[in-house]
Amino acid sequence: MEKTKVAGNSGKPKKENKMGVMPIPKLLISMSLPMIISMIVQALYNVVDSIFVSQISENALTAVSLAFPIQNLMIAVASGTGVGVNALLSRSLGEKNYDQANKAANNSILLALIGFAAFCLFGIFGSRPFFAMQTDNTEIIEYGVQYMTIVCGLSVGLFLQITLERLLQSTGRTFYTMITQGTGAILNIIFDPILIFGYFGFPKMGAAGAALATVFGQIVAMFLAIWFNVKRNHEIEVHPTHMRLEGRTVRAIYSVGVPSILMMSIGSVMTFGMNKILLVFSSTAAAVFGVYFKLQSFFFMPVFGLNNGMVPIIAFNYGAHKKERITHTIRLSCTFAFAMMMLGLLVFQLIPDKLLLLFNASEDMISIGSNALRIISWSYLFAGFCIILSSVFQALGNGVYSLIVSVARQLLVLLPSAWILAEAFGLHAVWWSFPIAEIASILLSVVLFLKIYRQKIQTL
Repeated sequence: MEKTKVAGNSGKPKKENKMGVMPIPKLLISMSLPMIISMIVQALYNVVDSIFVSQISENALTAVSLAFPIQNLMIAVASGTGVGVNALLSRSLGEKNYDQANKAANNSILLALIGFAAFCLFGIFGSRPFFAMQTDNTEIIEYGVQYMTIVCGLSVGLFLQITLERLLQSTGRTFYTMITQGTGAILNIIFDPILIFGYFGFPKMGAAGAALATVFGQIVAMFLAIWFNVKRNHEIEVHPTHMRLEGRTVRAIYSVGVPSILMMSIGSVMTFGMNKILLVFSSTAAAVFGVYFKLQSFFFMPVFGLNNGMVPIIAFNYGAHKKERITHTIRLSCTFAFAMMMLGLLVFQLIPDKLLLLFNASEDMISIGSNALRIISWSYLFAGFCIILSSVFQALGNGVYSLIVSVARQLLVLLPSAWILAEAFGLHAVWWSFPIAEIASILLSVVLFLKIYRQKIQTL
């Protein structure tokens, strides 16, 4: 980091942030690599979690798969708010508006607590109706209620962990987020079998044990993130006495955050809709879909980690009016994302059956799942570019573009085409809806990127 100093609003000297001066390849790698590593660990935890649950029974695996839309919705609210905080905070630092940066940080904590309170109530009162509207299998319902009541009711760790990690990312301290996410995921992996099967004197808790292992890892990660922000994140000041909701700051956060929340929430709607389509054929088909979402995280999560490193770089340099650094970051991010997704395509084409066997798959599940993984993975040819461009829209304050692309892809193309293919050709054809949707997504993303480039980047 350069030694040049400027005065902040408090009168204290501030070091020039590395996001405005470090060479882009080195900066993007240094910002993203810790996030990519932590995301890979997160993906590992997602897969291991389901592997252990599958040892209980296929119905337990199906129940956890059916709970995914609500878990994804929690992450959407927390991460979407975090995207808004990230964009506002990084842009404020680029403009050297330290007072606004501090307001963004302190408001984000309160918004996280409000989100937790809402999902805690849903977990307590809404879990059983949620599962009952999807299936009449009483065993699946009971497993699902046990699991979701815990992951929602104790979601304070998830909300505060994500929010506090965003504060670290916004100031370029992604190494610490690797530690928080990695620690939480590793603890989850360790305690999964202990609590599910009752090792070392612990009671055998089944699906509830998987949920407790998850929230335990999140809460430990939350406390680590608090410590890192207090001890290491000196560019912003977070303190309970400063935590007051301010209308202008909240509006600025959610001008970017709401489209991001809606965009990620659409994934929950899509998953719920796909589960309804697949359950018409069998619960095994829904379990295959749940397993796919766990496996695909190995390739999507690193791209999301790349995004988390990229967004503050673009937002900072947009605030600092540095056009070349923005375009260089976008080009390099697209290249890295494409390479990651091609690895995913290769793996799913070559060894889908071996991947499914990790989840104690029956012959029926392997037959359905091998076909599904091979077909869905063709969408990876375009997915990396779509993810990067969506995050570029958010970083430049045009989160509504990301929302438009997501709505078009998942609600206007994917779900209708899945239903039509299911009705016309049966289960084996449903999976082609994913490549069809991704082609529509890339075409729309390119059109909107060219528009935002002319409006915001070219004029810098």
